[in-house]
Amino acid sequence: MASFKIKRNDKVEVIAGKDKGKQGRVLRVIAEKDRLLVEGVMMVKKHVKPNPQRNIKGGIAEQESTIHISNVMLLDAEGNKTRVGFRIEGDKKVRFAKSSGNSIAEKKK
Repeated sequence: MASFKIKRNDKVEVIAGKDKGKQGRVLRVIAEKDRLLVEGVMMVKKHVKPNPQRNIKGGIAEQESTIHISNVMLLDAEGNKTRVGFRIEGDKKVRFAKSSGNSIAEKKK
């Protein structure tokens, strides 16, 4: 399985498709299918059955659909689109923005 340069909670921008130009946070990475779930991007309508036990109303709900990883680009700290590289700092392997050279900070869980 390939290691991706984009991880959960990274901010990305869509560079191709119907949502080109939209920005959002990565909610989930599906590595087996090379796809991402991005907040507010690729919205689809889903028909939902009512479920009184879970307090769910029926109807048509809008939710995010997955988008291929090749159609998004990572945003650096300044909000610019950038490619991602790896380098060794001390004894750690860190990601860095190729456009600015700054390292990309890992988000704390």
